[in-house]
Amino acid sequence: MATEYGQGYGLPTGPGHAQGVGGRRHLMPAALRAPVEGRAWRELAYVLLSLPISILMFTYAVTMVSLGAGLLVTFLGVPVLAAALAGCRGIGSVERARARGLLGLDVGEPEPLRLKRQGFMGWVGAVLKSGTSWRALLYSVLQLPWAVLSFTVTVTVWSLGWSLLTYPLWFWVLPTYAGQDGIQLYGDEQRAIYLDNPFEIAVTAGVGLLFTLATPWIVRALTTVDRVMVHGLLGPSRLATRVVELESDRGVVVDTAAADLRRIERDLHDGAQARLVSLAMDLGLAKEKLREDPQAAARMVDEAHGEVKTALQELRDLARGIHPAVLTDRGLDAALSAVASRCTVPVQVEVDLSERPAPAIEGIAYFTVSELLQNVSKHSRATWAAVEVWRSEERLMLQVADNGVGGADLSRGFGLAGLAERLDAVDGILVVDSPAGGPTRVTAELPWRAERAR
Repeated sequence: MATEYGQGYGLPTGPGHAQGVGGRRHLMPAALRAPVEGRAWRELAYVLLSLPISILMFTYAVTMVSLGAGLLVTFLGVPVLAAALAGCRGIGSVERARARGLLGLDVGEPEPLRLKRQGFMGWVGAVLKSGTSWRALLYSVLQLPWAVLSFTVTVTVWSLGWSLLTYPLWFWVLPTYAGQDGIQLYGDEQRAIYLDNPFEIAVTAGVGLLFTLATPWIVRALTTVDRVMVHGLLGPSRLATRVVELESDRGVVVDTAAADLRRIERDLHDGAQARLVSLAMDLGLAKEKLREDPQAAARMVDEAHGEVKTALQELRDLARGIHPAVLTDRGLDAALSAVASRCTVPVQVEVDLSERPAPAIEGIAYFTVSELLQNVSKHSRATWAAVEVWRSEERLMLQVADNGVGGADLSRGFGLAGLAERLDAVDGILVVDSPAGGPTRVTAELPWRAERAR
């Protein structure tokens, strides 16, 4: 397994510089540049559009569902209700696209309709039984009150902030056209207080600046609720997401098993099998020369004996790669110690387990540490390494550290990424901490399942 060391490192961000999207650096803090950023304006557009769109959604949903419910006494009620839910599913698609474009929210498509039978009635039944349809209906109803609230708050704070901030530019409009000296703070029959002198105008602009700087964060907090609603009601359900994950993990397991079988077949065909064929031919020739030239036959038998030893060693290595006997007999501590003894650098092994995990988890843990130690031998240029294994609640923790050159990268698409995919297939996690120059620390988590009777 090839692991990339010493690659994939960017320049560090210096102190006092904020780094933006795509590696751009900003000299201005985020709090000051937020009012003029594109993200703030997109979120503002989302909130402003939400009110008219939610009115249309609410009107459609309530009207169609009420019509369908009222017609349930007849046969027409069921198709009308199904059409209402189908329309809500279409509304959900539009809302996902709007959230994706304006909020940058990447929401997966929900599970499609599962037709148990073909035809119109099969479609009606699938729409009515789909949880996605009812969640989209719930979104269409709940979006209106929230859109009214967010629209009101956003327009109020946005208009107040910008109007006060620009007050020095337009305060002359009040005495010229409104017949008063400025913005009136207080007034009764006897007296009135206006913001009309330079100090009061400057303070007003300062208050407007505070509102202007706070408005993007207020809008962002409001759109966070929209993100939650879109993700929770219009995205795939937890069950559907879990099914997709399990299907993907099953594919990884199947591909990995097929690759392992091909590797074993190739090693047998090109290694031990070829040696055994050559051994059989040599023994046949030795048998023919046994009477004519006993000394030549003895030399051929001696060479055949060496081939037998080599073939046996290859078979042992192949069997160890499938599942080592020491792991089955004595557990992770002894098996990992055996792996560490074959590493090119000194390795300290510490296994702190009060009981053995299930054989499948134990095997994955063994091969994970084995591959990581191979990377240490081949790529790290380290002088020492350490392996730690322990249990943390319902997780089996593995950690392999070395003092090598570092630079191990999980994002290259092979090497460690392949190992991460194998762990992910059993709900495991692989975390790599490997700065340039070292040291490297790779941590793996596996689900804990206790050993059953072997």
